[in-house]
Amino acid sequence: MYTLQGVTKRYTRGKSTVHALAGVDLTIEDGGRLVIQGPTGGGKSTLLQMLGGLDRPTAGSVELDGVDLAKLSEAKLTKVRAKNIGFVFQSFNLIPTLTAQENVETALVPLGGKASERRRRAAEALDSVGLGERLGHLPGEMSGGQQQRVAIARALVKQPKVLLADEPTGNLDESMRDEIMEVLETMWKEHGLTFVMVTHDSAIARRAPRLATIRKGKVTITENAAA
Repeated sequence: MYTLQGVTKRYTRGKSTVHALAGVDLTIEDGGRLVIQGPTGGGKSTLLQMLGGLDRPTAGSVELDGVDLAKLSEAKLTKVRAKNIGFVFQSFNLIPTLTAQENVETALVPLGGKASERRRRAAEALDSVGLGERLGHLPGEMSGGQQQRVAIARALVKQPKVLLADEPTGNLDESMRDEIMEVLETMWKEHGLTFVMVTHDSAIARRAPRLATIRKGKVTITENAAA
C-alpha cells in the first residue's frame, strides 16, 4: 500500500520557484488502480516519479508498505525499483539493437539468476502479451503497439508489486490505444498489481475506478463506481 503525507516538490528555475506538488496526501490500496490527470505542467509525472522512487520530495513522506522511499539510500532505492516496481513510458524506451526477448531480459539482470532462466521468463512474458512469435525481432521491425507490448512485458517479467505507466498510449492511434489498455487492464487483474497511470486521455480516465486530478500541485480524488 502507498501512503503519501504532505508530499511537496519544489523546483527552482532561475529566480522563480515552481511548486510541482503542494502538500499531497494520498492512499493507494494494494491491488488498486488509479489514473492521474491534469493540465500540462500540473505535477502528474512528478507524482508518478515520487511513487516510483525516481525522484524525492522536497518535504513529506512517500511510503510503500510502510517504508519511506524518500529516506532510503540510493542503493536501497534501486533495489526496491528493480524488484517491486515496473515502469511503462510513452516512448517505449527499448534498446534498438536488442531483440524483443533481450529487451525484456534486461529487467531481470539486476535480480541475478541464470541466463537460461531469464530467457525462459522473458519468452513467457512476451507470450502473455501476445508476442510469442516475435521474440527475435528488433524494435525497428515492430509497430508502435507491438513495441509498447514489449515494454509492458519488460515491466511485468520481474513480477513486480506495482505497475506505473506514464502516458503509455500517448504515441498510439485510437485502435492501438484500446489494444494496449486491454493488455494493461488484463495484466492488472491477473497479477493483482497496484496500477497507477498518468494520461491526458479522458476516455481512458473514465475506465478507472479512481481518478486523481492534479491542478497547481493539489490533488482531488474522484471515485468512479461505474468503472
